[in-house]
Amino acid sequence: MQRINTNNVSEFILLGLIKDQNLQKICFGLFLAFYIVILLGNLLIIVTIQSSSRLNSPMYFFLTYLSFIDICYSSVTAPKLIADFLAEKKTITFVGCIAQHFGVHFFGCTEIFLLTVMAYDRYIAICKPLYYTTIMSKSVCTCMVVGSWLGGFLHSVLQTVLTTHLPFCGPNEIDHYFCDVQPLLQLACADTYIVGLIVITNSGLISLTCFLMLTASYIVILVTLRTHSSEGRLKALSTCASHITVVILFFGPCIFIYLRPSTTFSEDKNIAIFYTVITPMLNPLIYTLRNEEVKNAMKKLWIFWKIVMAE
Repeated sequence: MQRINTNNVSEFILLGLIKDQNLQKICFGLFLAFYIVILLGNLLIIVTIQSSSRLNSPMYFFLTYLSFIDICYSSVTAPKLIADFLAEKKTITFVGCIAQHFGVHFFGCTEIFLLTVMAYDRYIAICKPLYYTTIMSKSVCTCMVVGSWLGGFLHSVLQTVLTTHLPFCGPNEIDHYFCDVQPLLQLACADTYIVGLIVITNSGLISLTCFLMLTASYIVILVTLRTHSSEGRLKALSTCASHITVVILFFGPCIFIYLRPSTTFSEDKNIAIFYTVITPMLNPLIYTLRNEEVKNAMKKLWIFWKIVMAE
C-alpha cells in the first residue's frame, strides 16, 4: 500500500542507446538484423538437435535449452529497443517496465545457472569419463535444467519485489534502453542503500560465484587434458573453447554492472548489449563453427529439406 500511495509515476521514459537521429536509423536496421539472426540461429540449433538421433548426449540436451533461453532473453529487450530507434518519445508503462525487469533477470539468471551446469557436464565428461553416463543420467540432467529455471525465477521474484516496493514520485527518465534494477534505484525517492546491498548479493555475487566455479572447472579440465591423447585433447579443447568464449562474453559484463554499489554509468547500456544481444546472437555460431557433430547434423537436415522441397 505504501508503494501505491507514494508512486506518482505511471510511465518511464527510456533515453535509449543513442541520441543521434541519423545513427538511430542505421541502428534500427543493424539491430533488426541482429535479432533475426538470434531467432533463426537459435531455432536452427534447437531443430537440428531435436531432429538428429546422434545429438542425444547431455551437452546437446543443455544446448537446446540454452538456445531457447537466448531467444526468450533477447526477446525481452530487443523488440522494444528496435522499435524505439524509430520512436520520437521512448516510453514504457510502469507495469511494462516491471515486467521487462522481471524477464531480464529471470532469463538472465537462468542462463547463468545453465552455463554453470554445462561446465559441470564437461568436467564430468572429461575428468570422469567412466562414470559419465551414470552421473549425467536423463533424470539428473532434467533436474539440473529445472533447478536452473527455478533458481532464475526465485532470483527474479526477489529483484522485482524489491523494486516494486520502492516509491517513485519524481523523475521518470531512465538512461538505458531497458528497465534494469540499477537505473530504477536511482529514480526512487527513498534511501536505497539496503536494497542496493541486496541487489549486489542477489545479482553480483551469483554472477561472480558461478563465474569462479566455471573458471575452476575449466582449470581442472585443462590440467586433466594433459594425460589424454592428442586427438582426444583437441576434441575436448574445441568444445571447451566454445563454452569459455560464451562465459567470458556473458559473465564479464554482468559482473561489471551488478557487482558494485547502486550507481550507474553512461557506459552501462553499451556494455549491456553484450549479454542481451551479442551473446545470444553469437552462441549458435560459437557452438556450430567449432563442433563437427552439429555441423554434420545441419548438413543432413539441409539435404533432407532439399529433398522434401524437391518433391
